[in-house]
Amino acid sequence: MTYTYITRGVCSRSIDITVNDGIIEDVKFTGGCNGNLKGISALVKGMNIDDVILKLKDIKCGFKDTSCPAQLAIALQNIKDKQ
Repeated sequence: MTYTYITRGVCSRSIDITVNDGIIEDVKFTGGCNGNLKGISALVKGMNIDDVILKLKDIKCGFKDTSCPAQLAIALQNIKDKQ
């Protein structure tokens, strides 16, 4: 199933995430640092959402309280909570 998450406090505007049986099949960020976010998307593809949440949830961007990776972790937690 594909989900869209509207990000908060970061340069990217949204994240489209495809998850099947707790495994990430695809991630696409809209906006943000294109190369870095493509890299993150490629790295998390095929991973279990719990593992990605643990690795990304506390990452900060500069002086911000969050980051695009942390927003991905929040989105994945929301998906997990809905299942």
